[in-house]
Amino acid sequence: MKKICSLFILILLFNTTQIMAQNKAKILVLIHSDNGRTYELAKEIAKGIESENNADSYIKLVKPSQNPNLKSLPVATVDELANYDGIAFGSPVYFGNISTGMSEFLSKTVQLWTEHTLEGIPATVFMSAGSGAGKELAIQSFWNSLAVHGMILVSNGIRGTEELNKAIPQGNSVLGITTMASLKDVERPTKGERALAELQGRNFAKVSLALKDTHPKRAVSVTENHQNFNEILKQKNIVLPQVPKPAGNYQPFVRSGNLVFINQVALKDGKIFNPGKLEVEVNEQQVKDATRVTMLNVLAVLQEAVGGDLGRVKQCVQLTGIFNTKDDYAKHAELMNIASDLTAEVFGDKGKHARATFGASSIPVNSSVEIQAVFEVE
Repeated sequence: MKKICSLFILILLFNTTQIMAQNKAKILVLIHSDNGRTYELAKEIAKGIESENNADSYIKLVKPSQNPNLKSLPVATVDELANYDGIAFGSPVYFGNISTGMSEFLSKTVQLWTEHTLEGIPATVFMSAGSGAGKELAIQSFWNSLAVHGMILVSNGIRGTEELNKAIPQGNSVLGITTMASLKDVERPTKGERALAELQGRNFAKVSLALKDTHPKRAVSVTENHQNFNEILKQKNIVLPQVPKPAGNYQPFVRSGNLVFINQVALKDGKIFNPGKLEVEVNEQQVKDATRVTMLNVLAVLQEAVGGDLGRVKQCVQLTGIFNTKDDYAKHAELMNIASDLTAEVFGDKGKHARATFGASSIPVNSSVEIQAVFEVE
């Protein structure tokens, strides 16, 4: 009897946990950050969002960053905005306005505006200012853009100011938290600014949860299940090279609809790696090594094509390997396995693809291999 009761309690707890998870608000913390101060505020906002266990937060960038502290963050797509229960926007202040990166991202939301997609979704704003001058103008300009979308604007109000150290200049705004990033000899964000950011996140989560079921359900799935491919590549010791520059009047990739088309040869550090014809200037192992170099170039171009977020890759559709061989060579498939295996190693089931391989009497720039690739992306 005790075992049955224990089992019943476990099932009840499991079901309760599942229901609670389903009822949580999903909140995007969408940022552009130059030196990392906006990101520091974003982490405090996210901490506040999750503080009462009624919401989950997802920090994403509007564009890829080369800042070491930001490089691993996923990049958001415009289409996914519609599927969150609230969006907290963060940006540096540029001349009393939002940053160029954030402005460019918002300029891509015209279709969402046309279709009234974001109407009724709560929004809040936080910013990182240099001297603090222009912060109110910048936040108001931010609010203007979101108001045009019909988003519900959630202010910070006059709350938490007792946390601020009045002896030093602080950020703070009724409309949303700011930090004064450029002042010397003071760590930014300050302890008080961080406390206000957390409070803003906590308040925003309550509003987002309260309004969670008041706007239409949307079809686009939230991308919290996107894998962090920067971490995957790091774990597998896979280093993507710089995107090779075109040698003629063409692009590294072309996107048509949801398909990305890429062609690459075995270029490494500005030179062709293991050049020549198989079994004449190079052996099979050298060609296999060149095939891996070529596929790494393909993946580097693909990463650029999806804005730095390989999580947006839905499927490797087709790989075609072309090898510089003599007429009687017949083991092309073994050479191409290197590229196929690398694709599957990075993308798992999404890396399974259709494939073609064949030989050629010559390949441009005397490369021993050329790979053509087609990927489906979001």
